[in-house]
Amino acid sequence: MALTTGSAIPKLEVTTKTSEGLDVIDTQAYFEGRKIIVFSVPGAFTATCSEKHLPGYVKHYDKFKSAGIDAIACLAVNDAHVMFAWAEQKQADGLIDLLADSRAVFSDELGLTTDMGPVLGIRASRSALIIEDGVITHFFKEAPKAFEVSDAESLLAIVSG
Repeated sequence: MALTTGSAIPKLEVTTKTSEGLDVIDTQAYFEGRKIIVFSVPGAFTATCSEKHLPGYVKHYDKFKSAGIDAIACLAVNDAHVMFAWAEQKQADGLIDLLADSRAVFSDELGLTTDMGPVLGIRASRSALIIEDGVITHFFKEAPKAFEVSDAESLLAIVSG
C-alpha cells in the first residue's frame, strides 16, 4: 500500500552513517515533532542524483532552515556506507541526513519502488515529501527519467511561499 498526503509515516528502521559510525533510525521517532523534507533518489553516485538532486539541497540548505524546515533527508536504496561516502564527496555530511533503505522497505511503503533493470535493480523513484510531525503534507513523485517536481528549488518555493 502506497502512502499519500495525509498518511502517517510507519514505524520502520533505516540506517545512517556519520563520521561517528552507523546508527539505526526509527522513522516514527525521527519525524516526530519536526518539519522535514525527504527527497528520494534512485541511487548515490548516479548522474542526476549526484550532479543536480543532492547538490541542490546542499546549496539551499540555509534557505530551507530559514523557511522553518528542521531537517532535510535523502532516501535511497543503498547501504549506509555508500550513502556516507556520497555525502562526504558532495559536502552534504552534517547538512543532509542520508537514510539508507538497503532492502527498499521504506521506499516500498511510500510507493516509490521501481525496477530499474539489470544494472540498478529495485530502487526508489525520484520524489520529494514534506512531513510534519510524522504526517505527509506534500508528496511529489517524478515521472520516469524526469527531474521537475522534486528538486530543491521546487520544494523551496513551496515552503517559502
